[in-house]
Amino acid sequence: MAVYTQLGATALAEIIAAFDVGALVSAKGISEGVSNSNWLIETDRARFILTMYEQRTDVSELPFFLGLLDHLAAHGCPVPRTIHDRAGQSHRFHQGKALALIEFLPGVSVNEPNPAQAHAVGAALARVHLAAADFAGTRSNSLGLADWQALIGACGAQGLASIDPGLAELVTQELAFLTQNWPQDLPRSVIHADLFPDNVLMLGDAVTGLIDFYFACTDITAYDLAITHAAWCFSDGGKRFDPAISQALLSGYQAIRPLAAQERAELPILARGAAMRFLATRSYDWLHTATDAMVTRKDPMAFARRLEFYSSPENAAIFGV
Repeated sequence: MAVYTQLGATALAEIIAAFDVGALVSAKGISEGVSNSNWLIETDRARFILTMYEQRTDVSELPFFLGLLDHLAAHGCPVPRTIHDRAGQSHRFHQGKALALIEFLPGVSVNEPNPAQAHAVGAALARVHLAAADFAGTRSNSLGLADWQALIGACGAQGLASIDPGLAELVTQELAFLTQNWPQDLPRSVIHADLFPDNVLMLGDAVTGLIDFYFACTDITAYDLAITHAAWCFSDGGKRFDPAISQALLSGYQAIRPLAAQERAELPILARGAAMRFLATRSYDWLHTATDAMVTRKDPMAFARRLEFYSSPENAAIFGV
């Protein structure tokens, strides 16, 4: 989440009036994240999240994203419903940009998760995978292996060196490895693909909301678990790995959806891919985000360190391999 487009009070009031949600009381920009512009909206009835879709989101894919939210919510998953406008549409346009209003869910994102919270997140992710089994929509992963290669290429060797002197060599080695070894025959499903702690809302040890599904796609199911593992199991900029969080996350997931033997065997490679995916996007954003954007850039080296951890053979044992 972020704010790239500035909207004044009059424009926001007009936008909210198109929905049967009451009169606008307040709107606050949300600065976290790197993809779309977001506001916390309060009306005289309730709170909502307003999202305006920026350059990374293909508007033609909004029916997939928003339909997925409604599908998962209907299956009891803790995800926000889409608020349809007075004409029954899931999204609208303002000055050429698409926007949507979604349900506000209670809870807070945790900065330092405990094992019970990690267990709950693993279980919630597994329930999403199971609930999405009969979702009719499909979407290709727009941030797959070929896209990592393109993003790294756009950074260039000099750009990567400006981030860290050893970064170009690391990504060259790992991209070559992943190109040769990326799994092809594992179970696939709709996945979240971005389940970081700031995309999970919790009250105590209970998950109250999984949010920001705008990278959701059809891909290897266990890859989503690997992404979540990379997002949750490290601290201090990727310098510290927490084995208790790792074990809790994996056991929580498998309590709901047990992994097949081949899925477990491929988790170390999937985790390397997860680290590369975020290293590639963070490097690109680090070098290309406008200086006047109301957004916090995220350190690519936090995922370079994760990538080095996952590529070390002795660490495969954390996945039971």
